[in-house]
Amino acid sequence: MKFKKTGLEGCYILEHDIFEDGRGKFYESYNKEKFEALLEIPVNFVQDNHSVSHKGVLRGLHYQKLPHEQSKLVRVVRGEAIDVVVDIRKNSPTFGRHFKIRLSEGDGISLFIPKGMAHGFLALKDQTVFIYKCDHYYHKESERGIMYNDPDLRIDWEADEDSLILSDKDRKLPSFKDLLL
Repeated sequence: MKFKKTGLEGCYILEHDIFEDGRGKFYESYNKEKFEALLEIPVNFVQDNHSVSHKGVLRGLHYQKLPHEQSKLVRVVRGEAIDVVVDIRKNSPTFGRHFKIRLSEGDGISLFIPKGMAHGFLALKDQTVFIYKCDHYYHKESERGIMYNDPDLRIDWEADEDSLILSDKDRKLPSFKDLLL
């Protein structure tokens, strides 16, 4: 497993070693000892989430506020998605910046998202399966979000806005500027 920096403080791409033979492929998607040794901080994942999305579904940008913030380890196991992370930590040198990556089945890539970042993804294929580990349990009262098409963030989702499928809740998320108030 190799770590690559993303340009956001503490957010990393993990490239897993893929072993392939006549039977197919194998890779170790998570190993606590190796993960923490590379990250150099302890992370205790307590919840796994699994979503299945139709092509065009955009989920996000979501986060949980203190004291229920979550670090996440995300990957796509079927289909393909554009994954976006926004640094919302006001004291961070990368505050207000975002990182975007395309994740797909079989690519052997995961993304580590530290606490204090908003996260979302766009499914590029039908039945895209997205799996993520969280180091804090879901807490409904702490759930927050930022509008996916916020003009200050200028995220290029690489899709026609009319083709996007969003939940009613995600359509009503506040702007990035609202975080600053």
